[in-house]
Parts: sequence; structure tokens; C-alpha cells
Amino acid sequence: MKEKYFIHESSYIDENVVIGEGTKIWHFCHIQTGATIGKNCSLGQNVNVSKYVSIGDGCRIQNNVSLYEGVELEDYVFCGPSCVFTNDLTPRAKYPKDSKDYRKTLVREGASIGANATIVCGCIIGKYAMVAAGAVVTKDVEDFTLVAGVPARVIGKVDKKGTIQRY
Repeated sequence: MKEKYFIHESSYIDENVVIGEGTKIWHFCHIQTGATIGKNCSLGQNVNVSKYVSIGDGCRIQNNVSLYEGVELEDYVFCGPSCVFTNDLTPRAKYPKDSKDYRKTLVREGASIGANATIVCGCIIGKYAMVAAGAVVTKDVEDFTLVAGVPARVIGKVDKKGTIQRY
């Protein structure tokens, strides 16, 4: 039986992973145990999906993105190149935490995160919200809201198609 998804030969897929029909996983990716990836997603080069991460249908994850344990993407989320997610507010190499202590991050349906943006763990990015390139999100972003800067601040509204209305 022919697979219903594409995985480039250079990528690693651990056991107990669910990959939806029509999904494409490109060069040098690693999908870890317990991860779930929806239908018709695209994972660019060098994407890491950690244990138990959930990715909805139709997501686009660009090159060099790591989705760490505790991150959930709903349907049709866009993650720009090299955007960053965290899962521990106070990491220490000498005193690592158990995964039960990780803070959860939720990116709601249709949201977009720009290139090199950082999403600090524990935040919720609202439906169809847009995070500008290079922004550092330290608190929740409301639905249909555009944020930019360090730390990220509201600078406007955005509709489902991405049309921006600046304040």
C-alpha cells in the first residue's frame, strides 16, 4: 500500500507518531514519539516536532522551527522560518525539569507567526491573530489581533485573509 503522505528520506520519524493524509515532511526533520500531525500539512527543512506535540490540519511550518513538548497548533496555523517556541520559563542545564512542569502554549486556528518571532511558553495566540516577524510574545494575544515588537504589543487588527488595520 502506498503511503498517503510524503516523508523525505533524510527525515526521522519515531514510533507512535500519527501523520495525516496529504502531509509533506521535507529534509532533515525529526518527528518524536507521540506527536500528531494533521492532514495536508507542510513541514519545511529542519523542523523538529517534540514528544506529544499536536499539529492540526492544514498547518504550514517553515524551515528551522522547533515545536517543543507542550505546544499545540490548531488547524491552519502558519509558523514562519526560524520562529521559536519555549516550554520552560526558568530552564537550568544542571537542574532539568520533568515534562509535567512544562508550560503549555496554544496557537489557535488560522493564526500566523512571523519569521524569527519568539513565543514564550504559557501564552495563547488567538484565532487568526498575527505575530510580526521578530516579535517576542510574553502574554496572550487576542483573536484577530496584530502584535509586533519586543515585547510584543498590539498594533492593529487583522481579518481572516490577513488584511491589516493599524491603529
